[in-house]
Amino acid sequence: MSVIDKPRLDHAHMLSLLESMIRIRRFEDKCAELYTQQKIRGFLHLYDGEEAIATGIIPVLKPEDRIVATYREHGHALVRGVPMTTVMAEMFGKAEGCSGGRGGSMHLFDRATKFYGGNAIVGGGLPLAGGLALADRMQGTSNVTACFFGEGAVAEGEFHETLNLARLWNLPVLFVCENNGYAMGSALARTEAETDIHAKAAAYGIEAEVVDGMDVVAVEAAARRAIARSRETGAPVFLECRTYRFRAHSMFDAQLYRQKEEIEAWRPKGPIVRFQTWLQANHLIDEAEIGQIEQRVDAEIAEAVTFAENGTWEPVADLETHVLGEQPVPPAPVAPSGETVAMTYREAVRQAIMDAMIRDERVFLMGEDVGAYGGCYAVSKGLMAEFGEDRIRDTPLSESGFTGAGIGAAAAGMRPIVELMTVNFSLLALDQILNTAATMRHMSGGQFGVPLVIRMATGAGKQLAAQHSHSLEGWYAHIPGLKVLAPGTVEDARGMLWTALEDPDPVLIFENVMLYNREEQIGTNAGPVDISSARVRRKGDAISIITYGGSLHKAMEAADRLAGEGIEAEVVDLRSLRPLDDATIITSIAKTRRALIVDEGWRTGSLAAEISARIMEQGFWHLDAPVGRVCSAEVPIPYPKHLEDAAIPQVPSIVAGAKAVLGR
Repeated sequence: MSVIDKPRLDHAHMLSLLESMIRIRRFEDKCAELYTQQKIRGFLHLYDGEEAIATGIIPVLKPEDRIVATYREHGHALVRGVPMTTVMAEMFGKAEGCSGGRGGSMHLFDRATKFYGGNAIVGGGLPLAGGLALADRMQGTSNVTACFFGEGAVAEGEFHETLNLARLWNLPVLFVCENNGYAMGSALARTEAETDIHAKAAAYGIEAEVVDGMDVVAVEAAARRAIARSRETGAPVFLECRTYRFRAHSMFDAQLYRQKEEIEAWRPKGPIVRFQTWLQANHLIDEAEIGQIEQRVDAEIAEAVTFAENGTWEPVADLETHVLGEQPVPPAPVAPSGETVAMTYREAVRQAIMDAMIRDERVFLMGEDVGAYGGCYAVSKGLMAEFGEDRIRDTPLSESGFTGAGIGAAAAGMRPIVELMTVNFSLLALDQILNTAATMRHMSGGQFGVPLVIRMATGAGKQLAAQHSHSLEGWYAHIPGLKVLAPGTVEDARGMLWTALEDPDPVLIFENVMLYNREEQIGTNAGPVDISSARVRRKGDAISIITYGGSLHKAMEAADRLAGEGIEAEVVDLRSLRPLDDATIITSIAKTRRALIVDEGWRTGSLAAEISARIMEQGFWHLDAPVGRVCSAEVPIPYPKHLEDAAIPQVPSIVAGAKAVLGR
């Protein structure tokens, strides 16, 4: 054992280790008591029996290093230095809590200590940790990200996706599996074909070690080795800490899956009993010192409870605070230069990516086949040769893993562009998009934002059949914390990405597959484009045709045909699906007094239904007729061309829909 590996077991350090574990245990005992008094609510997962892991590992980290925890994270937060007062206030849900009362027991965040939160999703923190480490690697630091998770997480795809990515890209992550023997109520042998967890990490070529998680000295020694190794090489290291939780999975758990005798047999092996007994047997500590530790801890806990009880409830008026970050001023329109150039939609997106990477060294692109292949739709062709493999990153086929890595990198200050090959593949990353990207700012009380852009191809028309022809934009537009864009023109395809990359929040951009080859004239001095407002693309007074993305040009053609029959339709291009520009929509229908919504999504539960409801709520008295809708048929998109065409909005169906609203 080297000097680096060996803990300095002087008297002060031994007392510190013991006090840290007692502090965690007594804090959580108090939390359990407060839970029975209904002062702490929701789920409460206690760390009783596992205190040696947080105590042995976290103090070895540097202040610049980052931590991602799981939902059993009170001990991690306390050892990291998050004040007990603010942790307890968070458990109460008070505004003075470390997450502003927004996260509760499972979601403790603290920017000052680089504590990136507990995560209620099993395995959900792993991709985030990979992304934080990716940011450190790209920024050239020697930082390490420590990621704590239970053995139940090893069954999740995000575990395997992240370990593969960390080894592939040599990311400085210290993976810490707190193997307490039970994934909620299922013993490890009942859920895993291979119960040797460190062997799973070793299979990915990651240096892995098993340590007795009940022995705080052994844990610290292993942590010193692992962290020094990761810091030196920049590579991931894996620690499996074999431990045992004495309490239930959560306070709701009746523990019917194990016998009381099993718990009692483990009690003498507990980390506090074990370490304290060893210290006393070797005359390294006396009863007076133990009493002093307990008195200090009890006093601190009493202060924390008083702080929490005297805390304030966040006003209901602040309910929508921290859903989004401080909103930037929309870019000023650029005066046309008078000079234009022909450009395809595909080239516009490519130019936008190039311009962004030149403007801002924090910007990088990653996704499946974006590099050497040039992108499934050839959007990124040639970019790897120009910017290198570090900034144009080919990823494995692991949407949740690399999307989560993008989220982590964004939270650490980078500006990632994540390309998901097609919208249906985004469903594999939905957990990370919904549960992390959209919620991190809110759950952390505004401490951590996710300035991330996710691009994906959407829509039908290429005869790709039911699994590659979805239009799911409306699903994502349902989620608070996201911004959702559907650029329908070359100018928007280029300029919206510019603005999205400067936004403090996650932005999803849906690029309709039928637009990539479309060519339009664009100003040579075209710049950033506002991403919060709709545009009237054609003025009229007979009916408002409201649409977006791939249906925009069909609506424009339908309006031309209607004009041939003396019907002047106004075409509103939504452009932004979240937020929706209600003002432009209502202004248009106030003029035309009729509305037809064209949406490539399915009719039931569609974005068109949402827009129709808003028109009824805000503009009912303007209407002279019911709102009409032209949506995709309620069928999976068929393969044969004639059936595919029949399934999605087309010019004739838009014309017919407009006439129906007009009563013609």
